[in-house]
Amino acid sequence: MTGQVLFITGAGSGIGQLSAKRALAEGWKVAAIDVNQKGLDQLGNSPALLKLVCDITDARAVEEAVARCETELGPIFKLVNAAAIMPLAEIMDQGRDTIHKIMAINYGGMVNVSQAALPRLLARKQGQFVNYASMAGHWPILYMGAYNASKHAVAAYTEVLYHETRNSGVRIVCVCPPIVATPLLEQARDCWPKIFDVFPPITPEDVLDAIERKLKGKGLWVFPGPMTATSWRLRRWIPGLVWKIVHRIEKR
Repeated sequence: MTGQVLFITGAGSGIGQLSAKRALAEGWKVAAIDVNQKGLDQLGNSPALLKLVCDITDARAVEEAVARCETELGPIFKLVNAAAIMPLAEIMDQGRDTIHKIMAINYGGMVNVSQAALPRLLARKQGQFVNYASMAGHWPILYMGAYNASKHAVAAYTEVLYHETRNSGVRIVCVCPPIVATPLLEQARDCWPKIFDVFPPITPEDVLDAIERKLKGKGLWVFPGPMTATSWRLRRWIPGLVWKIVHRIEKR
């Protein structure tokens, strides 16, 4: 894939930053998008790297970033939505402004990027589209209601999109990792679910490796980690048991 163009949000930290670094090391051209200039600067400098400070909740700014990417680097081949926030609290304690912000970034930002860039891939009948949902998008957890809702939305959007665009030439996957050892976890320190201690986090490298394997195969869902797919099935088949497990762990 040397010379192909990656457009990735959330490139200032965590999985997004690691994805950008990997792509650059493998010879990709990368448009790295984030609101965090310092995080983007950690990617270094390269003629193959375009660093763009952009608020993905601003649809016009996203459209401008996509246009600039294609003008300066070339046609986007791989589109990755990795930007997200994860402040946790009980729903009634979190406040409407924070809840709306979580949805605006995690879901609305993904929609803005998709609407701005994906039509270009579809018109060219080639490319890869990677959306980050989460196991939180399938398995609700106490203290994670707003985050759960945002990732439910991402998962539903991507699933429908996958079926609406099948045979288009664009490979679409939806990534649903469990807990991952990234800086995003720091946002949960003030309201730490006990279940996070029961299921140790997997590494960002595990997630990226699972995505690459899936992109070479078929199907929509990417479930990194040894127990993730099993947890997904449990939630679908016996949701009552899942909630019993959650209440037992959280002692609530």
